[in-house]
Amino acid sequence: MHTFVVYAPDYTHDGTLERRLLVRGQHLERIKSLKESGVITSGVLLFDPETFELPDEGQKMVGSLMIFSAETIGEVRQIIESDVYWTANVWDKDNLKIYPGK
Repeated sequence: MHTFVVYAPDYTHDGTLERRLLVRGQHLERIKSLKESGVITSGVLLFDPETFELPDEGQKMVGSLMIFSAETIGEVRQIIESDVYWTANVWDKDNLKIYPGK
């Protein structure tokens, strides 16, 4: 198995936050399953640094960071592209990056 880090920024255009919140439950259920199976070893929600110290309701979500354990980068890409944040156009498809790590 290999380690892969996925940086998945959100789109910045209007409506992205609303789409994120609408499908968040589905995303979190899937992530929980992937964590339980060991495919995802860690992950965090990313915030705009300028809003991070505000009360929770003022913090701006800007993306996701996940660490995968998988055989190939293609396997990781397939998992990402079947996630509801991908299909609902929350994650910025042009700027999402998958980095192999050791």
